[in-house]
Amino acid sequence: MPRIYLVRHGEPDGRQIDAEGWRGAVRDLASLTEAGIEQAKGVGRELRNAGAVRIVASPMTRALQTASLIAAETQLPLTAVEFDLREWLPDSSLSWRGLADVQALSNDFEECGGEWPPGETRLWEPNSSVRRRALAALQRQAAGHTEPFIAVCHSGVIRALTGHVRTDFCGVRVFEVL
Repeated sequence: MPRIYLVRHGEPDGRQIDAEGWRGAVRDLASLTEAGIEQAKGVGRELRNAGAVRIVASPMTRALQTASLIAAETQLPLTAVEFDLREWLPDSSLSWRGLADVQALSNDFEECGGEWPPGETRLWEPNSSVRRRALAALQRQAAGHTEPFIAVCHSGVIRALTGHVRTDFCGVRVFEVL
């Protein structure tokens, strides 16, 4: 199976969303800050000689913008948008208001070790679900290919796949599909 460079998106800019009082999944429409743009360009320069031949991305704006900036720096094509590389879902009702709500749900996720307690359900997506869907997406992209590729996604996806609890904005983790 090919080597996959998992790249977390750059720093997102939620100021307009916060100012307008939007809630829930609309936060995924936020683009990158100026710092996030520079982070994406920088990781693109770092990955120029990694041997990757293409880029795939999560459908969320911050990931797509990061992927396009990496594509410009590496001259690699962005060949696919994979819905299943989306971020961890903190609230299946899609009605969280802001970072405080997400933080409370995230705290519960951590207290439960990332999995629902036996016989219970929570609003948040369990880590095993994130891993299952993200792994399926990467396997679809790896099918019939041996060349390395870049997958721009999210910290929750990277954590579910690699076990790394924290990946900085535009941090890279190497992953081999099993």
